Amino acid sequence: MLARMEIRCDAIIPFPRPLVYATYRDKLADLLPYLPNIRGIEVKERREADGVVHLVNVWHGGGEIPAIARAFVADSMLSWTDLATWREKDFETDWKVEPHSFREAVTSQGTNRYDETGTGTRLSIRGDLSIDGQKIRGVPRLIAGKVGRAVEEFMVKLVRQNLLDVSDGVSRFLKENR
Repeated sequence: MLARMEIRCDAIIPFPRPLVYATYRDKLADLLPYLPNIRGIEVKERREADGVVHLVNVWHGGGEIPAIARAFVADSMLSWTDLATWREKDFETDWKVEPHSFREAVTSQGTNRYDETGTGTRLSIRGDLSIDGQKIRGVPRLIAGKVGRAVEEFMVKLVRQNLLDVSDGVSRFLKENR
């Protein structure tokens, strides 16, 4: 059974849009001390051409796993590859997340927009997360839908919190390093 959830998150960062955008894109590894649920970020690839930057980053996360999913999802499985296209002229980022576990069962992608406000930058994150519980190895068909929904709710919560934590981390980093 395929479950699909919308990822929708906004954050206000009290710094100018070009600075916020460049910090998100170029300083992720420096933000690690400000990200409580992230154990590591590795930049695997960076390509630039005509104001567009393509990045491949590997994230290593953590967090609380719901009881129903605990038998199928271990903390060590919470790593993912983030494929992002940064379009500076539009102040937008298209992203796709490829989990290292359950790759065949989980899809997630979306777009981040960075808009100027009177007090800084509004980051608007829009995307979706889909999980097919029947494609999670080891999950009995009888409970695949329930497990898929539980894993999806957990992952949307984790992704949303991670996105907010990164926004908060950018704010704190910029306050301390300007």
